[in-house]
Amino acid sequence: MKRVILYGGTGGIGRATADALRRRGYSLHLAARDAGRLEAAAAELGDTTFTAGDVTDPAFFAQATEEAGPELAGLVYAVGTINLRPLAKLTADDAETDFRINALGAFLAIQAAAPALKAGAGETGAGVVLFSTVAVAQGFPAHASVAMAKGAVEGLALSLAAELSPQIRVNVVAPSLTRTPLSAAITGSATLASGIAAMHAMQRLGTPEDIAGLTSFLVSEEAAWITGQVIGVDGGRSALRTKG
Repeated sequence: MKRVILYGGTGGIGRATADALRRRGYSLHLAARDAGRLEAAAAELGDTTFTAGDVTDPAFFAQATEEAGPELAGLVYAVGTINLRPLAKLTADDAETDFRINALGAFLAIQAAAPALKAGAGETGAGVVLFSTVAVAQGFPAHASVAMAKGAVEGLALSLAAELSPQIRVNVVAPSLTRTPLSAAITGSATLASGIAAMHAMQRLGTPEDIAGLTSFLVSEEAAWITGQVIGVDGGRSALRTKG
């Protein structure tokens, strides 16, 4: 059975993606911080192993890749931050943390897994999926640190899509605001959530399942001719304005 390494598969978009990949028949190796949650997720998902560790530790990626096995059909880096502060209130530590978790972590994950991805690529190529945000293309106030980090993710993906082809396909999913534990500080306010939802053509916020469907597709053989793309799953926010 083909195997995918998934960073951050215990909640939100990561867990929804794990479910979607299992429905497609992939076995999984999860990599995240909380060993207890990983163990519970692995038991629920079936045919799933895991490595517990922190993406801010460079050694974690080599360990996770080794424990995932010598051949991988895909990699999903579903780890991120939502650090929304105006410029005056951001610190260098904020910017460094956002970059380390979002961009450097994705870089190190792919670097460690590249040999296994090439070994498991087959005729259609192994599928790598990273995550950005609609805020990179649109530009929103109080998003400087996270948008800078996610912009680096998009640049990384385009460069590696060119460098690692044809054995490895690399694409990016760029959501708008999605109801996840990470975004609970925003989506937990009914007034704030409804106001942001109204800015989308689809008049609602995203769900983890909205994102997971495309993510699992991009990993799969069905996406064999798709690489180097940044695809918005955003209720129309990146392209449409329904109110004057």
